[in-house]
Amino acid sequence: MASSNHFFEGAEKLLEVWFLRTEDGQDLRNIPREDWEEVLKTVRCQIISTMKNESQDAYLLSESSMFVSDRRFILKTCGTTLLHNALQPMLELAKKKCGFHTVEDIFYSRKNFMRPELQHNMHRSFEEEVIILEDLFEDGAAYCLGRMNGDCWYLYTTDNPDSSKPGQVEPDQTLEILMMDLEPDAMKLFHKNGIDPAEIAKISGIADLEPGTIIDDFLFEPCGYSMNGLLPDGAYMNIHVTPEKEFSYASFETNVSKESYAELIKRVLNVFKPGRFVMTLFANKTSATYPGDSAFQDQVLDYQRQDWQASQFSNYYLTFCNYAKVKTKPS
Repeated sequence: MASSNHFFEGAEKLLEVWFLRTEDGQDLRNIPREDWEEVLKTVRCQIISTMKNESQDAYLLSESSMFVSDRRFILKTCGTTLLHNALQPMLELAKKKCGFHTVEDIFYSRKNFMRPELQHNMHRSFEEEVIILEDLFEDGAAYCLGRMNGDCWYLYTTDNPDSSKPGQVEPDQTLEILMMDLEPDAMKLFHKNGIDPAEIAKISGIADLEPGTIIDDFLFEPCGYSMNGLLPDGAYMNIHVTPEKEFSYASFETNVSKESYAELIKRVLNVFKPGRFVMTLFANKTSATYPGDSAFQDQVLDYQRQDWQASQFSNYYLTFCNYAKVKTKPS
């Protein structure tokens, strides 16, 4: 059982940057691992393991995940990490090692923290985070979706009408499910108990979320679980679990292309059994799921939708919803 003064912030800071290719051969995967390790030192996390396929490299981190493809960089970190410290060195590496001079799209997002006062100054408030982003990127816009007195979700992104940076032409989409108040029985698997992480993935149902996923996962001491998954055609997923009852949290993220995410969403919820969750879906105009509203039903399993918001950007459509478990009335 967690002591009264023990706390870990499971909610992640998520950065996704797309670069504009101007010549053949530009590829972020040409940046050596040792360079990424230096960047991650400034963030205060480290690489645990890596795997790769023909489309991207996946790094499992001591605090979440990093994915690197030819012109897309994703960094996701939890706890009290300093993700914004990675911004400047990452841009410099992309320029010096790969010849990328122009950022085409940027997305920085996170759920509101349970205990923001424990974060370092640059991440203590979204306003402070935006100030740093504004110094580095043009045409940025900052948003807050959800309830200011409950679960909300912050977003900073480019909304650039400049035709010289038209945004992603290839289909692109990202689904996130951020879950809180997880069922204690479901969380027992994610404590050190002598079971191999691969076996945990099978027993929990994680291994069956999306057929064909190649999994790299890790079980932390004394508890906590992280997983990266790679699929064909540039698709990925990641899962991170903070199982302690007092501040339980789990996240699921994927860019796998689907016309409907309804069944995948149900499978994720059945693994973690949250009391409530936030769900977001980004889809650009060439995505099979665009605009994506159909995934956000009024009721999903025994969860009732509390809030529904949508935003149309220059090249993406965003849908945001809060859900809470329906409370059974006493007989």
